[in-house]
Amino acid sequence: MTGNTPSISAAARATVASNLPEYTVGEISLAVKRTLEGSFDRVRVRGEVSRPNYHGSGHLYLTLKDADAAMDAVAWRMTVGRLGLRLEEGMEIIATGRISSYPKSSKYQLVIDSVELAGEGALLKLLEDRRKRLAAEGLFDEARKKEIPYLPTVIGVVTSPTGAVIRDILHRVADRFPRHVILWPVPVQGEGAAEKIAAAIRGFNAIEPGGPVPRPDVLIVARGGGSLEDLWCFNEEVVVRAAAASDIPLISAVGHETDTTLIDFASDLRAPTPTAAAEMAVPVRAELVGEILESARRLVGAMARALEERRVALRAEARGLPDPQRLLEDANQEFDELTQRLAKGLRVNWERHADGLKACAARLPIARDALYRRCIDKFESLDAAERMKNAALRLMDDAARGVDHVTRVLESLSYKRILERGFVLVRDAAGEPVTAAAATSPGMALELHFYDDDVPVVVGHGAAPRGKKKKPGGDGGQGSLL
Repeated sequence: MTGNTPSISAAARATVASNLPEYTVGEISLAVKRTLEGSFDRVRVRGEVSRPNYHGSGHLYLTLKDADAAMDAVAWRMTVGRLGLRLEEGMEIIATGRISSYPKSSKYQLVIDSVELAGEGALLKLLEDRRKRLAAEGLFDEARKKEIPYLPTVIGVVTSPTGAVIRDILHRVADRFPRHVILWPVPVQGEGAAEKIAAAIRGFNAIEPGGPVPRPDVLIVARGGGSLEDLWCFNEEVVVRAAAASDIPLISAVGHETDTTLIDFASDLRAPTPTAAAEMAVPVRAELVGEILESARRLVGAMARALEERRVALRAEARGLPDPQRLLEDANQEFDELTQRLAKGLRVNWERHADGLKACAARLPIARDALYRRCIDKFESLDAAERMKNAALRLMDDAARGVDHVTRVLESLSYKRILERGFVLVRDAAGEPVTAAAATSPGMALELHFYDDDVPVVVGHGAAPRGKKKKPGGDGGQGSLL
């Protein structure tokens, strides 16, 4: 019996083993996966983010851990775009999703559908880290901020169209100084709100001046009060960068006076409330009118005082001047004296020149007769042959100059000068000029006279008929004169 015991035990074990079902590794992994997914519907898991990995495929892999355990988690590419924040190492979150497994590595994991920060402390830490990073880029520098216009013509408002904020702004602007207000309606919290707020800021800046829609002179980005989570879209990086890049001066009015968001640092002016933003955007019309009237009154008073001071000064200076009537009396007397002296001087001068003229007139006949006599004596001293020779020479010189002049005129009018410029003179057999194509006929002998030589030619049979010109493009080749 003892010797047969091992064989009986082995048989029993074989019988037991044959009754157990046999599974493959894949079947076990799929069974575990179905069990996990069937046992857990949707869960919320709180933990600290560890080793976040944004894969090149767009998926996000990370580990959630606490003091007791750790579990893998994954967010698929379509989900990553809806998370609303970028997960970083050490961030405490609450992830909502479903439990599943990855059969290839026999690990269970959380498939994330949504994420939220766990507690206000985590939000504040994320907010502070983001503020420091954007500040290091220079987005909050005072040198970037633009001056708000004193009296804008058009005000652009980015806020919800249904809330009390837009009504408060419109009412306050109408009370202080009515201006044209353009509303760009956007959601001010929730998923996608940050992108729409940033798009509204960029949209206002894209309006061209002088277009159908007036371009605002100042922008107001406003929202009523709320919790840190409610105001979180105004802390998103896309909104902050859009506000910092705005060419239009921007006033941020988000929340109450104690609320602070990152758009407040990037804006050109922060208002504690939306109503205060409207007050900062426009002055009080009544106060402005009063200031203008007061300035006008002060200007009129200053001008009156200045005129009176100059009037007093003029009177004081006038007392130091001599009597104008006395000055004119002396001048009149001096003028009368000069007038008398001038008349006497003119008469004396006329008499002196008259005497000189008479003396010249008396000498003139004698000088004329003497000159005439000298010419006659000189002419008579010459003999007849000499006078004839001189006269002939003068006539010959005059004739030579006349011939030279006529020669130059003929040369300038000669047709040879025209031939030198590239023209040709055509003559017929009789030597007569041919001036028209109609005067030629086929077989006619012609002579072409160039400036340097003559060339005989015969009119070809292909020449155009007398009195007509061939149309360009007609059949037949061009006739030749050679």
